[in-house]
Amino acid sequence: MRLQGKTAVITGGANGIGLEAAALFAREGAKVAIVDFDAATGEKRAEELKKQGLQAAFFQVDVAERISVDKMVEDVVNHFETIDILVNNAGITRDALLTKMSEEQFQQVLDVNLKGVFNCTQAVVPYMIAKGKGKIINTSSVSGVYGNVGQTNYAAAKAAVIGVTKTWAKELGRKGINVNAVAPGFTETTMTAKVPEKILNQIVTMIPLQRLGKPSDIAYAYLYLASDESNYVNGTVLHVDGGIMM
Repeated sequence: MRLQGKTAVITGGANGIGLEAAALFAREGAKVAIVDFDAATGEKRAEELKKQGLQAAFFQVDVAERISVDKMVEDVVNHFETIDILVNNAGITRDALLTKMSEEQFQQVLDVNLKGVFNCTQAVVPYMIAKGKGKIINTSSVSGVYGNVGQTNYAAAKAAVIGVTKTWAKELGRKGINVNAVAPGFTETTMTAKVPEKILNQIVTMIPLQRLGKPSDIAYAYLYLASDESNYVNGTVLHVDGGIMM
């Protein structure tokens, strides 16, 4: 198994891509910390994995609040003893055109999608430095690379995630820690479920593979970057988007 003996923290792990990654990592031998704001769903998902004989536990967190993040990391280390992999997957949208976007909508997205990545990484990194190795995977988006109508806040945060990924790859590589990002395209999640079917159909026509991504498509990219197979991959942004922006 590709993650045998490793402990992975996956934020936003109660649903969608995060949940798919949590189940996949657990099947590959990892001890998985499902980390999410939604305690009821997170507890349920962790129990479902444990019933399958997999190693998982839920930890509630608000990634935008540093005190909450520090407690979560402490609880994970107390439970699993260490952290080898961090997947900064948690994210929200508050879409609106620039002329209609409120300051609150802008700030909410930056707090979760960017500050949350900073909070979790800064809290986890000391444990990886002490071990002399670790894998950090940040979730960006094609919106952060190419922009997207109605997503000033989301695109700004996801573009910044690419910037911090490359910065941390330079800072932490000498410590034995690989830092990479995944940029998903349009994927079948609760986020895209809010998009009108007519718009989704138009998007599909733009994708060479002629379909939306599935959560498993992104989860397998996370798995590669979390495994020893990617030990010489550092500071890269792996696009998993069906070729939409070639």
